[in-house]
Amino acid sequence: MLNSAPSDVSAGSSSQELPQQQQQQPRWFTPRRLLILFCAINMLNYVDRGVIASNGVNGAPGNYTCEVPETCAHGTGIQGDFKLSYFQDGVLSSAFMVGLLVASPVFAEFSKTYNPFRLIGVGLSVWTVATAGCGLSVDFWSITFFRMLVGVGEASFISLAAPYIDDNAPPDQRAAWLSIFYMCIPVGVALGYVFGGLVGSLVNWRAAFLAEACLMLPFAIFGFISHPINMKGNSKLHQSDHFEDKEKNGFVSLNSSLQDGRGVVADLKELFQNKIFVVNVLGYIAFNFVLGAYSYWGPKAGAAVYHMSDADILFGVVTIFCGIVGTVFGGVILDYVGSTITNTFKYLQPWGQLVA
Repeated sequence: MLNSAPSDVSAGSSSQELPQQQQQQPRWFTPRRLLILFCAINMLNYVDRGVIASNGVNGAPGNYTCEVPETCAHGTGIQGDFKLSYFQDGVLSSAFMVGLLVASPVFAEFSKTYNPFRLIGVGLSVWTVATAGCGLSVDFWSITFFRMLVGVGEASFISLAAPYIDDNAPPDQRAAWLSIFYMCIPVGVALGYVFGGLVGSLVNWRAAFLAEACLMLPFAIFGFISHPINMKGNSKLHQSDHFEDKEKNGFVSLNSSLQDGRGVVADLKELFQNKIFVVNVLGYIAFNFVLGAYSYWGPKAGAAVYHMSDADILFGVVTIFCGIVGTVFGGVILDYVGSTITNTFKYLQPWGQLVA
């Protein structure tokens, strides 16, 4: 009897703690609903990438230096309206990276002292305003500025969504859940090609950006009105009176954030000392360098070089098929054989070489 008492007490305390942990999450919350919500937001993020790369929105430059009116070709889309060179057009495809690189560590640092779900709401609000601004821009500099803001808005979601999914996914399905989340990247870009091509040809390229803003607005509002979801890594901080006071006040100061955490510099130093992290980031940079070139210039090359009238749709269909099959299939295989770094490289290396 004496030996059984501690186990009874332990079982009783754990059963009491579980309802308390469940009460901390909003009523609508289930892991699957969270995955669906984040997949929808992630897809919209990357629809924007496809939209600005589509021929219906990005368009083509005109021949403004010709002397014979009959041979003058007026440009279309963003390139035509703003008379952009190919270099300026390329800047638009990369401008969001400025905001993304600057804002990502800031949002990550704030997540130590302010609920990440609220930060996602802030980021999505910035994203909504920025995409609407792209549709209302008047020249190269204004649309470049708004493309940078798109990166700022995207930073909060990109840096915080994956940890949420990793926290809440079933342990034996984490790779599959993350693969579903990341599958939204190629699928979103592909849908952006099709959406931008159709809206740009039927209405106007500006309408595509304004429609994006309208689609994202409900998610931005939801980030503010919903009871926030706690992350496991910040659970102790979020349960403290210090954090609750900040939640009630609705804001957090940069000074208090730096005092509560070690700071961005210390975190980055630790990350760069992690060899696995550094190798993966370098590989991801190389991967996105190639993918970015194909995804942005591919539809334009299809239309200008190979005279494909349906380049947006064709690129979209191929990208959707390959993105779904490749991403999900890879995640399922890793869960089956064991999602370790060693197994990841065993499968990644031969397939990468074959594709190359």
